[in-house]
Amino acid sequence: MLASIGQFNLIVSLVLAVMLAIIPMVGYAKNHNGLMQLGRPLAYVLFTVVLSSFLILIALFVLQDFTVTYVWQHSSLTLPLRYRITATWGAHEGSILMWITIQALWVAAVAKFSKGLRQDEIARVLSVLGVITAGFIAFILFTSNPFERTFPAPFDGRDLNPLLQDFGMIVHPPLLYFGYVGLSVAFALSVAALIGGKIDEHWIRWSRKWTNMAWAFLTMGIILGSWWAYYELGWGGWWFWDPVENASFLPWLAGTALIHVQAVSERKNAFRGWTVLLAITAFSLSVLGTFLVRSGSITSVHSFAADPTRGLFILGLLTLFAGGALSLFAWRAHKLKSTESVHFDSKEFMLLANSLIFIVATFTVLLGTIFPMIFEAFGQKISVGAPYFGLMFFLIMIPMALLLPLGTQIRWHKGSLKAGVRELAPYAVSAVVFTALTVWLVGGMNVRGTMGLLGAFWVFVATTGQLIKHRGQKNASFLGMTVAHWGVAVFLFGMSMVEHADTEKDVLMKPGQVIELHDLSFEFKGVQWVEQENYRAQQGQVVVSKNGQTIDTLTPQKRHYPKQQNPMTEASIYPGFTRDIYVSLGEQVNDQGAWAVRIYIKPFIRWMWFGGILMLAGATLALFSARIRRAEQKQFNHLMEHELALKQGGRTA
Repeated sequence: MLASIGQFNLIVSLVLAVMLAIIPMVGYAKNHNGLMQLGRPLAYVLFTVVLSSFLILIALFVLQDFTVTYVWQHSSLTLPLRYRITATWGAHEGSILMWITIQALWVAAVAKFSKGLRQDEIARVLSVLGVITAGFIAFILFTSNPFERTFPAPFDGRDLNPLLQDFGMIVHPPLLYFGYVGLSVAFALSVAALIGGKIDEHWIRWSRKWTNMAWAFLTMGIILGSWWAYYELGWGGWWFWDPVENASFLPWLAGTALIHVQAVSERKNAFRGWTVLLAITAFSLSVLGTFLVRSGSITSVHSFAADPTRGLFILGLLTLFAGGALSLFAWRAHKLKSTESVHFDSKEFMLLANSLIFIVATFTVLLGTIFPMIFEAFGQKISVGAPYFGLMFFLIMIPMALLLPLGTQIRWHKGSLKAGVRELAPYAVSAVVFTALTVWLVGGMNVRGTMGLLGAFWVFVATTGQLIKHRGQKNASFLGMTVAHWGVAVFLFGMSMVEHADTEKDVLMKPGQVIELHDLSFEFKGVQWVEQENYRAQQGQVVVSKNGQTIDTLTPQKRHYPKQQNPMTEASIYPGFTRDIYVSLGEQVNDQGAWAVRIYIKPFIRWMWFGGILMLAGATLALFSARIRRAEQKQFNHLMEHELALKQGGRTA
């Protein structure tokens, strides 16, 4: 009965989404206030119905209803309760339903927190969001129904993928989806503005806070995904340039470019067309990422599905969303011309340059991701991996790091580039000194690592110097920018150290054997079987010591799940402020208890994630900018006065 209700609610939600897409837009076209006012209640009801379907699917997993095909395929009688819940979004069908639920939540949030928009404006925005929501609900109903039934029901299920039986599965996908879907709001605002034929600072300002929120969620999701891969996959890496990893990175890069250019177009009539184009690009890349993950066109440990039919459907949605928006953009291009000039030596120009750098990085990653697919379509094989991405990204990020402090130093409208360079010169000298000292302390580093350190110290020292210089400036926008740029510096430092100064050693160890690595001793005590609630494991015991003093006992595992044939590697990590000690267990080599053991020393690796957290904190701080709040309050007051005047005049809006 529950599955049937869930299925029925999905059908109802499709009807509601179509109504949301059509009715407010018809009201706008006919200037009918009553029809436009239906947008908000439709958004609330749509969210309620979609949420009920999602909660029903969770209940089916908790109750272990194996008459539902999706449940028995991704659960089992031995699966712990917390993983039965996360199994809801552990595969394609459930993850799409979670996507739609989050989409409906964003739609309801826009409807609720849009008092600063006129009725005709919010009607257009909600209609565009209705089109997007209807597209994805149609996708799940026609190609990916999570409520399909199996009769007779199997006694037990296949179990959830062991890689997903982890805390990371609880938080990483929801956060990532909040970011993906959140970019649809900036997209809808841009498309709605194009339909209305007017894009001014009022639209940009209202769009900016939604973009910042979506970017913050996406940043948090990527950080957690990197951390999860690091400790779960057992190979010691934090980013592999896997196509699915790139699928989340692409909209993040485009969203970063969008945030930078919004800071300009909100203040003056410049770059409005570029802002709209970036909003369209960012969300389109989110949909493209969904296509890559679910079409079967790429092979990845992260991919969900391998069904060409689903891929074609998503490709159709991408064509509808991106193609329709770009056609509208071309039609309205003449209305997007800037009326204010931008000087070369101004903050506006520097922000534009940074946005261009990020969009170049976006398409560099995109080309490296899709090129193998293109060649494969013509019967040829080509591999594009970490060497390409690492080199290209390094070359692109050099000007980004160079411009960050310069952009914050130069004034709005018209500054002095020479004066800015002159004021920053002492910071550049300090950065060179700190870099040379660090390279000397670590015993040498290659060119790429050295340049990464120089960029990190340059951004950090210059940003800190500017904060001290402007310490009387208390606005949240400036502080948010400062914290975010600190995050960039900390991330660059951590990445440079771990990528170019880490140590890896593969060794065959017998019980009682001790090996030395740097200033540490590793004693292998052997392997024993341990029992957990959902798996058995061969657990190694490695005692880590320094100068005869025990630091920790690490316990890497080879886990054996009852429904899976292949054992899973689980690393054991001793986290530290300046380095991680990372040990993973390979295979047993002989009957004397010898095992292959891999040991990593990862210097400053956690600084990368801390840098990401600082970027996230900076974006969050910027949401509380007093200037933006004043502008929004002024805009709201103006709207109330306008509506009051209309009512007193006996007219309808």
